[in-house]
Amino acid sequence: MNERFQWMLDWLDALPILQGRAVSQPVSASSDASFRRYFRIEVNGPQEKDLASYIIMDAPPEHEDCEPFIHVSAQMAKLGLNVPKVLAQNLQQGFLLLTDLGSTTYLSVLNSADESEVDRLYCDALNALVILQEKGAQAAPELPAYDETLLNNEMNLFSDWLLGTHLEMPLSVHQQMDWQQIKTLLTQSALAQPKTYVHRDYHSRNLMVTSQGNPGILDFQDAVYGPLTYDAVSLLRDCYIAWPSDQVREWQRYYFLKLCEVNLLKRDEWHGFLKAMDFMGIQRHLKASGIFARLYHRDGKDGYLNDIPQTLQYIVDVGRDYPEMKWLVEWVENRMLPHTLLQKAG
Repeated sequence: MNERFQWMLDWLDALPILQGRAVSQPVSASSDASFRRYFRIEVNGPQEKDLASYIIMDAPPEHEDCEPFIHVSAQMAKLGLNVPKVLAQNLQQGFLLLTDLGSTTYLSVLNSADESEVDRLYCDALNALVILQEKGAQAAPELPAYDETLLNNEMNLFSDWLLGTHLEMPLSVHQQMDWQQIKTLLTQSALAQPKTYVHRDYHSRNLMVTSQGNPGILDFQDAVYGPLTYDAVSLLRDCYIAWPSDQVREWQRYYFLKLCEVNLLKRDEWHGFLKAMDFMGIQRHLKASGIFARLYHRDGKDGYLNDIPQTLQYIVDVGRDYPEMKWLVEWVENRMLPHTLLQKAG
């Protein structure tokens, strides 16, 4: 038993909300790409109806700040979204006691669900996203800005960690000029979009299948004020599961019409919406593939390396439709994908 785990047990023992109740030993619920870990406890009370489970977030304060999670959780709950609620907190040690949304992620059921169930789950997720973007409009400007600096820093993860460190393919001076042009185009497109409340990691691993208020929404602490299409493309061109382009287009159309219903877009903006979403997806997948490489080389987490080929394939498939993405598409398709696919096979 390490020192942090004992601190967590001592904190639980002293919590008023748990006094007089039998509390099980915490068991691992999940971990993520950060330093956070999650544990689940079962709690019994005097009555059978008092049986409940809770989640403990373990976020070492030297690495993680719990306050954004607390703030965004309260905002999203106020909007009527299904998020973990903070029941108790210890910011000095980095512990939160949360309500439990269960253990069934979207990703765990999508591959085996029938077509109608898959469609229902995605429509639920898109409906929740529209609620966040419409009803969260007043609160969104309080969030950190998804600005030019952040967009560029994210894309630099691709060139620094995936190209330079992982694949050992540093860009030449001429290639750096082409790369800068790509980044400029993607940044300009993102900044030209309507600004909204952005979850920033809205995908199948962070959405929970729940019997009421589906979906449960997790991992929202990095929320920002930024481009309208970011969360939708994170969901529909998910790094962890891919769908046929025709199906994705149907969900895009559904989402677009919902945005029109709440006056966030107009019906004559469809083609501009599609291009903005495509460019936003390319930006996100550049970022994500770089993060996957960084997780391996910096943090010793190899679990995301097998997701790199799918993430790069999105860049190729989407970028082919745009002449201005030609250099990037050819570079990824001809130089990078063969190497990452060989690594995955090995």
